[in-house]
Amino acid sequence: MSPARRDGDGWWPESRPRKPGTGPRRAAGRQPFGATWWGAAWIDALEHRARLDPNRLPRGRTYARTGQVEALELGPGRVLAAVQGSADLPYAVEVRVTTLTDDEWERVLDELASRAGHAAALLDGELPPGVAEDVRATGLDLLPGAGEIRTTCSCPDRAEPCKHAAAVCYLVADELDDDPFALLALRGRGRDVVLAGLRARRTDPGLAPAAGFDDPLTWVGDDGVPAAEAWTHQVAPLPRLPTPPRSAGTPPVPGSDPPPGSGLRADRLHLLAADAAERALDLAGGATGSGLELDRDEDIARWAARLLERPAADGSSPAGPTAAELARAGDLTDRELHRRALAWRDGGPGAYAALVGTWDPTPEQLAPGRELLGPSARARRNRLTAGDEQLRLGTDGHWYPYRRTRSGWDPDGPRLEDTELGPPPGDG
Repeated sequence: MSPARRDGDGWWPESRPRKPGTGPRRAAGRQPFGATWWGAAWIDALEHRARLDPNRLPRGRTYARTGQVEALELGPGRVLAAVQGSADLPYAVEVRVTTLTDDEWERVLDELASRAGHAAALLDGELPPGVAEDVRATGLDLLPGAGEIRTTCSCPDRAEPCKHAAAVCYLVADELDDDPFALLALRGRGRDVVLAGLRARRTDPGLAPAAGFDDPLTWVGDDGVPAAEAWTHQVAPLPRLPTPPRSAGTPPVPGSDPPPGSGLRADRLHLLAADAAERALDLAGGATGSGLELDRDEDIARWAARLLERPAADGSSPAGPTAAELARAGDLTDRELHRRALAWRDGGPGAYAALVGTWDPTPEQLAPGRELLGPSARARRNRLTAGDEQLRLGTDGHWYPYRRTRSGWDPDGPRLEDTELGPPPGDG
């Protein structure tokens, strides 16, 4: 029986404990939210001005501290996030913040441009706390007040905010700690647009940004660089490529199910998106293949190899199709699926090809394998057998070990050595 909702105390009972999240964690009581002025100002507005349900905010803090927020994306007027609760898949959360109108932004930019010190700091890439007072002088506010924060979540709790949305609200403070200009984006205009408006006003106080962009003849700005100077300018060395992230992260959960009859499922789409993110991370780390070149049987082997990974700390298995689903998709027995998973785990596409295919190497190409197994080894195409041991020469030039079992020959670990034995026949 599903748990009943209890109103008034901010508690939504869960039928099962929440699953561990993969987001950033912080030590309870040691690392408060809002390490900078802007982050702390957001927390103060959240707890004292926005008038969100004070009973649900503490549970949101707990979710935020324990890493339940796995993905967060901030943009004009809203924050999207995935929050792991008690369900198998994370909940989809949206936090909406009231944006300023175009006329309100014009008032804000006029005021900021009139403050020489603050305008210079902004144009230099800084957002001093005094900007908040400048905006208040126009009768507006960068920080949210009552009714300016609205939340939605795919969880059963209809409260606003639920604990998942409250967790996202707290983690916005971390985003502001990293980049306070994100608050301008939440209010409707990103850093580049705001700075362009300030530059136009600082160049010609009577010129609004819209007029400058719409009418090039009236634009007053950078006169450019003489061609001779540009031609002789020494280009600086290219910056080093950024270090790839340590993990691929978790894509946001689709907000709704695919249309009925489409044959698609929201959980499978989320799984494919997560898999694509992992492949992209592998490419960023130097992998030579994206996985898109694999055929159906190779991809089944790749997914099956994931099932051989160690369970997570909580005992859960890697996300993905089950062994039964993969066996049905490939029309395979459980034993054959297991062999393909072992081969892929130990050597990827090369080991898989040595498992399922044969070819005819030359005696010279087989010689290193004979040295490993001994002169009594029997050769059959690319396979050398001695007793219960077998070596298979892959078309990639590597040797893969096998061992005889009751049900046949099973892969017996990674390739033995990395020496290339020359291309197979037909490759020149």
